[in-house]
Amino acid sequence: MALFDNFKKIWSQDMAIDLGTANTLVVLKGKGVVLNEPSVVAIVDQGGKKNVLAVGDEAKTMLGRTPGNISAIRPLRDGVIADFVVTEEMIKHFIKKVHKGSTFANPRILICVPTGSTPVERKAIQDSALAAGARRVQLIEEPIAAAIGAGLPISEATGSMIVDIGGGTSEIAIMSLGGLVYSKSLRIAGDAMDVAIVNYMRKEYNLLIGDTTAEKIKKEMGTAIPTGTNTYPVKGRDLRSGTPKEVNITEEDTAEALNDIMKEMVNAIKDGLENTPPELSADLVDMGLTLTGGGALLKNIDKRFSKETGLPVHVADDPLSCVAVGTGKALDQEETFSTMLSEY
Repeated sequence: MALFDNFKKIWSQDMAIDLGTANTLVVLKGKGVVLNEPSVVAIVDQGGKKNVLAVGDEAKTMLGRTPGNISAIRPLRDGVIADFVVTEEMIKHFIKKVHKGSTFANPRILICVPTGSTPVERKAIQDSALAAGARRVQLIEEPIAAAIGAGLPISEATGSMIVDIGGGTSEIAIMSLGGLVYSKSLRIAGDAMDVAIVNYMRKEYNLLIGDTTAEKIKKEMGTAIPTGTNTYPVKGRDLRSGTPKEVNITEEDTAEALNDIMKEMVNAIKDGLENTPPELSADLVDMGLTLTGGGALLKNIDKRFSKETGLPVHVADDPLSCVAVGTGKALDQEETFSTMLSEY
């Protein structure tokens, strides 16, 4: 048996997974990001038995467009597992995909988790990866992974601040000497921005739009401070007549729609700064704060945060893959980052 286990180890490559509410990224040891797909699974109900129909990119195109017996679901909500069985199937699919379909894959996996997740939620993530075929699973806090990926000097005796805006959660953390001095996990992030846009369109234009359309609006026209004068056509259903309709919106609209979320994020950043020891606060005046995650790509979000906190704000080089790259580095250099990894 030990011989067979050793054989499986040879066939397996250690993996780092950024298991996000919106997207899952996989990093293979020594190869960088090898997979970046939406965290969506399509399930087909065949006579009461549920089977996986599609995972990732293919399943995302089905969101909101499925017939009665097929459901496209996102098994993670707010950064934690909402559907254990489907999450396990999704991880299994991604393990198989990066190992080119090998049935012998039995990798060691490092997964990042939101700082606000409970021990029960963390154990659920660990168990689902073990059930999906991992031989060992370790966890790392999301803001620490983001900071490693962004190249911040978190092991040194200086303060570093990171704001990681993902799909389900926003992580605000201040680090020094390889540990978290302050951390807060907000359950408002990219998904909440989409919901805010849906609600705004309903209230201001009597137009009903889906989450996919709202996400498109956020990417194309979303802004924290309106500066442009372009308009953007939005198609949806008229709430009064029930017929399809198209309206044109501006950056003023999206800034108004996202204003409450921006305020909440700024208040959370200010809370963090108020709870920071004075010596580290002095470091942050020079270092500023670094933005990572998909939310960092929102137009002018850095300018708004800088204006309201008085700190310099930098957007990381590749904000979308920072957490995955950082998790990969922690996997590669296990000895350096061993104190930051945990198991349940």
